[in-house]
Amino acid sequence: MSPRRPPRFTGQGEAGSPGARAGSRLQAVALEYGLNPAPMVVARGEGELAREILRRAQEQGVWIAQDPQLVALLSRVELEQEIPPELYAAVAVILSWVYWLRGLKPGDEQQLGPQARGPMA
Repeated sequence: MSPRRPPRFTGQGEAGSPGARAGSRLQAVALEYGLNPAPMVVARGEGELAREILRRAQEQGVWIAQDPQLVALLSRVELEQEIPPELYAAVAVILSWVYWLRGLKPGDEQQLGPQARGPMA
């Protein structure tokens, strides 16, 4: 089992996916939550940068969700900024999935502490 660290996930969206804009390219947004009051955008990009974010996420065992509409909204958030309150519900659904997959429950990330952060996707 990999070391326990705060829940993180990377979302992706791609041209041709439901909700994708016409002419859009692959997008990726990485979030981290647990040591912050709200989920925070820690990486985002389009095209080749999105592919690199997804590659690094896969290498590190970060869960990847495909939600083009959510990624489009999250890609507007500046790096190292918390997500806006209007996106809490949508992100909470994905984070609850990540918690469940990792065998965590809310509050576990506080016990893990800063040393649990590990490298970011």
